[in-house]
Amino acid sequence: MDTVETVEPQPFVQGFTYGEGPRWHGGRLWLTDGPAGKVFSVGETGDVRVEVEIPHPSGLGWLPDETLVISALFESKVHWVRPDGARTTLDLGAVGFTTNDLVVGHGHTYVDIYRLTDSDLTGDIARVDRDGTFRIVASSLAVPNGLGFIDDGATLVVNEMNGSRILTFAVQPDGNLCRPNVFAQLTAERHPDGLCVDAEGAVWIGSYDSGEFLRIVRGGTVTHRVPIDDGWAVAPALGGADGRTLYMIVDHTTIEALPKGESSCEVLQARVDVPGAGSP
Repeated sequence: MDTVETVEPQPFVQGFTYGEGPRWHGGRLWLTDGPAGKVFSVGETGDVRVEVEIPHPSGLGWLPDETLVISALFESKVHWVRPDGARTTLDLGAVGFTTNDLVVGHGHTYVDIYRLTDSDLTGDIARVDRDGTFRIVASSLAVPNGLGFIDDGATLVVNEMNGSRILTFAVQPDGNLCRPNVFAQLTAERHPDGLCVDAEGAVWIGSYDSGEFLRIVRGGTVTHRVPIDDGWAVAPALGGADGRTLYMIVDHTTIEALPKGESSCEVLQARVDVPGAGSP
């Protein structure tokens, strides 16, 4: 039987409403707060600053010229914010009622888009380009969520939240995606939300409603577990000066309360052995 190492989290910073999209960038932890309409960054000592104010931010990424890309939650939009502050927005409402997470790679932005069918909630992944064009590159997924790259960027890894599994898609030269493969099948009570990738190609996920962050290797073995006493284990990011600090977004809310903005968020931290791979 495989042994799962338990890692104890420590407090880092709090005071947000609903945190999402953590990323380590430019020596700081970035995260979104949708109900507050703000993108924050936090230094390693816990100093917080507002980077951007924008409606319903969710996922984050950066283009090579440092243009910040932001997806929305409860709106189907992708925003670009240039370093000089200039902004443009792409409305994806024609193909879904909301976006969620995103990742930037291969010169493209890959973003979740959710649709309501007659019987369920389903999701697609769109490839969005800086000129405002987009294309659906994966469809009819059981609610895609966290996205990142493994295999030196050759493979997109995606949490399929309602499918309780992690999928991979080989990225074609034109940025389109091949058919999915299963990276890991999780147990039915685990629903993966956000993710990040470490230097060994393992994936850290937030299993939001089972209250834990998990490190999972290809094939599905769980090597490390960070239990959370209370709240939703939403999304992790690896960062810090040596890349070995695991930052974890924990949100305290309910499905009914979240759309009303009734929530509170804290960020926890833990030291791990394998550093981040810079994705997402």
